[in-house]
Amino acid sequence: MTPIGKLIIIGGAVDKGSFTELNFEDQVENNLNFFEKGILKRIIDESKHGLNSRIEIIPTASKIPETVGAEYARAFAFLGADNVNVLKISNREEVLGEHVEERVKNADVIFFTGGDQLRLTSIFGGTPIHDLLIKKYQEEEFIYVGTSAGAHSASKSMIYQGSSQEALLKGEVKITCGLGLIDHVIIDTHFVQRGRIGRLCQAVVSNPKTLGIGLGEDTGLLITNGNRMEALGSGLVMLVDGRHITDTNITDVDLGEPISIKNLVVHVMSIGDNYLLDEHRFTIFSKAKA
Repeated sequence: MTPIGKLIIIGGAVDKGSFTELNFEDQVENNLNFFEKGILKRIIDESKHGLNSRIEIIPTASKIPETVGAEYARAFAFLGADNVNVLKISNREEVLGEHVEERVKNADVIFFTGGDQLRLTSIFGGTPIHDLLIKKYQEEEFIYVGTSAGAHSASKSMIYQGSSQEALLKGEVKITCGLGLIDHVIIDTHFVQRGRIGRLCQAVVSNPKTLGIGLGEDTGLLITNGNRMEALGSGLVMLVDGRHITDTNITDVDLGEPISIKNLVVHVMSIGDNYLLDEHRFTIFSKAKA
């Protein structure tokens, strides 16, 4: 089934403007780059009712949910969105509240912030809200947005642990189930800044049919029809394709020993580039042809 909804997955550290400056309101004209080109504006543009869309920010994964939720709400407000709310959920009991179901049911956009993806999936996984998110994504003009932990959680398989330095030692990368809105991909975030290429390589070599998606900070992908991926934001997206691997020692070495991989294919995407998941076709955006 081709989903009607859209996914926007982001690598963390979304540019929300210089909100740390006390005189932001007075100097807003100097901070318009994120308004014009930024991911948050694209979320609004892609949503069903534009500036009038109902956006629910869910900061469950964060250690500082009040601060994070308020910061995103303020950023959307500066962009002109006037129906933005923060849905505070800190445990599984709260997920089951009737008001939560009602708010998720009426939302045009659900935005999961960063933090700990295992916290997010352990609280939401297997609940009626989890089922509702999948149903809305499949059947409605709905957008699931996830940054950092929220992006990790969007796929069926999810990386939840693994240091960058030891990522290509067998067994160092830990994988569990995500929320499962999209299959046959596995997502890593803060990718360039934290040097996480090894984590994604190990995840992909373990199941070469899975496409590894490495999202840089303030960088994301808009996924439509469950197939077409468009790069957004200011940085890079790396795709790790294991379908053409010709040899690996992953089944021969012991836990903690280095992994070898032959013929692993890597693509690098930047803003405007497209990739079709079903066809594995990559198209680089050309300003000259735009």
